[in-house]
Order: sequence, then C-alpha cells, then structure tokens
Amino acid sequence: MKHQSKPSFVSVFLIFAVVFLSYSASVSAQEVEDEREFDYLESSGKGPKQWGDLKKEWAACKNGSLQSPIDMSSRRVKVIRKSGELKKRYKPCHAIAKNRGHDISLEWLNCDAGSIKINGTEFFLQQAHWHSPSEHTINGRRYALELHMVHQSKDDKMKNNLAVIGLLYKFGAPDAFLPQLISNITSMADNEKEKEMGVIDPSLIKMGGKKYYRYMGSLTVPPCTEGVIWTLNKKIRTVSRGQVQALRKAVHDYAKSNARPVQPLNHRQIELYGPKTRDVPN
Repeated sequence: MKHQSKPSFVSVFLIFAVVFLSYSASVSAQEVEDEREFDYLESSGKGPKQWGDLKKEWAACKNGSLQSPIDMSSRRVKVIRKSGELKKRYKPCHAIAKNRGHDISLEWLNCDAGSIKINGTEFFLQQAHWHSPSEHTINGRRYALELHMVHQSKDDKMKNNLAVIGLLYKFGAPDAFLPQLISNITSMADNEKEKEMGVIDPSLIKMGGKKYYRYMGSLTVPPCTEGVIWTLNKKIRTVSRGQVQALRKAVHDYAKSNARPVQPLNHRQIELYGPKTRDVPN
C-alpha cells in the first residue's frame, strides 16, 4: 500500500463540493426532525428504501451517488501520513436533549460549543445524536452504537457544508458520557420532546486514538444531503447493553433499530489518516 505525497483526494473533492453546494440553494442541509415523516420500518411504507419517494426534496436518498453510511473496507482505504490528532476544540455550553422520534439528540443552542478544523476551515458543533446499531461498518462488521457529532461552517463560501465526526462503540464497559443524558431522557413523558440539560461540555465525549477515516458522503437521514465531510475515529469505544437499550427505548418510534443500511461506495476513495507510516486497517 503506497503512501500519498500529492494533495489528498478529499482536499480536491472538497473544492468541488463547495462549488456544487453553493449553487444548490434548494437543498436543505438540515436533518428532518418530524418523526411522522419517515421511519426505519420497511413495512410502514416510510422506511429507508422508500425515503427517496416520499418527497421530491428527498430524491437524493434514492438517486444520490455520494450517500452515507458506507463500509470501511481495507481494500478501498488509502493511507495518508499525517502527524497529530484531529484538530478540535470543544467547550462547555448550554444544551437541550431532544427526542426527535427517530433518535435522541443533544443540541447546543445559542452559544459556542467549539469546533473542528478540516483543511483550514472551521466547522462549529451543532448537535450530537446516536444510532443503534452502528450505521457505518468496518470490513462488513456492524457495531453496537454510533455517535454522530454534526458541525457546520459559518463561512459564506461554504454555505450548507457540513462535517460529521462519527464514533463507533462495541458492547463492553459503560460509556462515561451517557449517564447524564440517559437519566434525563428516561424521565421525559411520552409527549415531552425537549428537556433542558444545563451546561454540557462536549469535550467529555471521549474519542481517543490518532487515526481516523475520511470520505465525502451525505446525511444518513432525509433529506440525505450530499457534500458532507465524514470523519470516523478508528478507535472503537465501549458502551453497555443497558445504555444502548435505554437510548432505543426512549425514542418514540419504538423501532428495534435506527440505522440506515450501508450505501454503495460508487468509486469514492476512503482515506485513513494516522501518524504511523505502516498502518493497516483492522
């Protein structure tokens, strides 16, 4: 596996994505939150295979060529030598827990919860939400839980451009960040959709590791907007079965899972960033 000394594919593709998105004013960069509009049950007629037919604005869910999630296969990964970890700076900020019907989200509102930097551009943290089982897979393996931390650029030239950090979890020791969230959402009434969380520090969401995958994809829920920069931490965290069950039980849709099936790669390149020159994906 040869290392790349030329500018990375993602860097070049990012420029294309910016130009494309700047002329796509009709495309929404926001995830749909109304639980009545779609779900994960194929028998309902509103499941993942039907998303692209439910609304014309959701056509990308059916016809898009850069859809997420995908499988991180060793055969498709290109190793990129890079020193240091992902550039991120998070800080405490007021948050609200939301039951969005298809998932549980934690949103930081009207304050600066911090940001990440990708190719010199700053993307600010907006919200985090959980999927179980995981949406992305590694060499075909699906994990117990996946966390998405959604960021958005404030640069006018990159309007509607999003960057998402994904963390995968396997069953094991409880995750240290989830107890406070779970204690709040389990106390929410059936008709209660939001709950004040007070000040939450997103830096308490532990990532670990210095290696991460990156590729160009989309939102994994309608409207399935493309042009999203995905960064998935290679380190697999742990979560308890009870924590995963609590997250699913709290969601109003009562589905057993809220993970979109893996989508076609369509010749996209997956990059693995890491400090070691001879890193081989597991």
